[in-house]
Amino acid sequence: MMDRTWRKSSYSDNTGGNCLEVLDGHPTSVPVRDSKTPHAPTLLITPSAWTPFIQAVRTHPLHP
Repeated sequence: MMDRTWRKSSYSDNTGGNCLEVLDGHPTSVPVRDSKTPHAPTLLITPSAWTPFIQAVRTHPLHP
């Protein structure tokens, strides 16, 4: 997974906020990591769980 480019939301900036990064191109999982700790373990989420999560966040944004 190290040779591919991780991406984060265009709403994210480089001020050290709470950002998730995802790695595209995996048919059976969506690799997700914390941008602040890129060498920490990666979460592997199934596409069937990732899609509704993204739809929910788009519909009801999370606020701290």
